[in-house]
Amino acid sequence: MLRVLKSSVSVILLTGFMLSGAIAADVKSIAILTPEEGTDYGWNQQGVDAAKAAAAATGVEVVVAQGLGYGDVRPTLRELAEEGASLLIAHASGYNTSAPEIANELKVPVAIVDTPSALKKGLVADYTLSGHEGAYLAGRLAAKMTRSKAVGIVVSGEPPSWNSQSAAFAQGVKAENPDVKVTYAVIGPAAYSDAAGGKRVTESVIASGADIIFGQGNGSSFGMLQAVETTKAADGGKVYFIDVIGDKTPIDKGFLLSSVVWNITPVYTAMINDLKADTFGTKSYSIGLKDDSVKLLKTAAIPDNVWTEVQALREDVISGKIKVEPVFEATAVRALMTNVSE
Repeated sequence: MLRVLKSSVSVILLTGFMLSGAIAADVKSIAILTPEEGTDYGWNQQGVDAAKAAAAATGVEVVVAQGLGYGDVRPTLRELAEEGASLLIAHASGYNTSAPEIANELKVPVAIVDTPSALKKGLVADYTLSGHEGAYLAGRLAAKMTRSKAVGIVVSGEPPSWNSQSAAFAQGVKAENPDVKVTYAVIGPAAYSDAAGGKRVTESVIASGADIIFGQGNGSSFGMLQAVETTKAADGGKVYFIDVIGDKTPIDKGFLLSSVVWNITPVYTAMINDLKADTFGTKSYSIGLKDDSVKLLKTAAIPDNVWTEVQALREDVISGKIKVEPVFEATAVRALMTNVSE
């Protein structure tokens, strides 16, 4: 069901800024479109929360259109554009064709993901973000804590953002302990909301010997977490889950080891400022460890001494002592794995 919400806080800010004359006339409001509800403790929620925060920081109105699914969103894009949105944030890789079409048709700026080659000054910006630095640390953490010397990666598809994190996680595991086996499994080509598939595939990876699962999957991640909660490791002990993008601590039952948390607020804020400066669509955006726009979640399941070691590695990545380059191609990602489960 389509749900469109306006942030009352941002509306108040908008009025104040307009009265003071401090807001640029050509950036009055932004809209974010998400395929799933902004309550997934992940991709959708982080996008919605970041849009609200960026709007508040820059004094513009924000409209949230959530639960749109992965089909044709052209009607919603047109509706939001016609209602006066100064920027449409198409927060799903499945929207990266229709959004630029609407941008060209209605001359309304859009932001898309997973298409860095689509930049068009004043109209189309891409924010293909990569949490690879955090995923590398997650791999080091997993290799330190696995009992079975076997970990798994379960993904809901192979978009660039997932690929870069999968590769960095595997690199981190091997850097920590080359004897640890990494099993890689894909639920489907675009199984982002497939919770049942997430559970089924994660169970199979646990059956292969993994006692730590690195999961990337929007709604499907809830199935991954359920599998971890209900399936024992080969030694009869607990299986742990490492999540991405958001923080599932509020729903954790003691199986969440960590998460590669993203803060997208600086990205959306930069987009709004670029619109004001007439530089929108001319640059790429990034997140990373240095400014905490990517960070590893500390939970009670991580021993203090292990966390101290991981934080030291974080400093090495920031300083450049350890170099972690993003790997975006699926074939290159698969080549880094010990085993690929189809």
